[in-house]
Order: sequence, then C-alpha cells, then structure tokens
Amino acid sequence: MTPRLRRIGAALMMGLAWAVAWMPIGLLIGFIVDRDGSMDEPWIAVGTYPGFLCGVVFSMVVGMTADHRRLRGLSLLRAGGRGLVGGLLVGGLWVVVVLLSDPPKWLLNVAVVGSLTLLSAVSGVGSVLLARMGKNHPSARVA
Repeated sequence: MTPRLRRIGAALMMGLAWAVAWMPIGLLIGFIVDRDGSMDEPWIAVGTYPGFLCGVVFSMVVGMTADHRRLRGLSLLRAGGRGLVGGLLVGGLWVVVVLLSDPPKWLLNVAVVGSLTLLSAVSGVGSVLLARMGKNHPSARVA
C-alpha cells in the first residue's frame, strides 16, 4: 500500500474512533434537550458527525506538522494544541454554514465552536495516551 493511502486510511480510522468516542455526548445532549422525545432529531448524529470530522482534521494537522513521527511520540501539550486547531477549523466551517443559512445566533455559535474545540483538544490528548498504550501496534502511526 502506498504511503498516501496509508495516511488516508489512518485519518479515516482516527475519525471513526473519535466518532465512537463522541457518540455518547450527542445522546447526552438529546437526553437533556429532548427528555420526552418530542423532537424528531437523530441525537446520536449530534456527537458522531462532528467527532468524525474533528478526528480526520486532527489526523491531517498532525500529519502535516509532526515530521513523520508516530502519534505516541507527540507531547500531550502538542497533541492538545493540534486537537484545538482541528476543533477550531471544524467549528469555523460550522459557523460559515450557519451564517450562510441563518441569521447570526452568537451565543449558539460560541457554544458550538467552544465545545468542538474543547472536545477536540481532550480527544487529541486521549489519542496520544491510547497510542502510547499500544507501543508495538501498527495503527499507532500518524496519518
């Protein structure tokens, strides 16, 4: 397999891992916002889709800035910073889409971008910690 395909596969796997990790957050939001189930929202998607996007963007940012080191070789601070950048990029994309479709809702935008940024930073640190646990596992490589 070519290195480019390996990187793409690693980025997609990182996205899937983050999507699974963020899934309960969407369910929790649905439980808080829609206790009686009257809204017709797929609450599981509220955590899954942004988690996937942030995981893929995190993997791309790490791949561009890590000098071909393994993921476990990153410091926790750098992993958190790269997760923060990934969350800001995905949050910025969300703000652009919302501004094109709806009038500005500043509090909602700040809440969404802030949550994506915080969750991405925490997930970046968690990814490095998990990669360090599986030292000899081939999936511990950076995308």
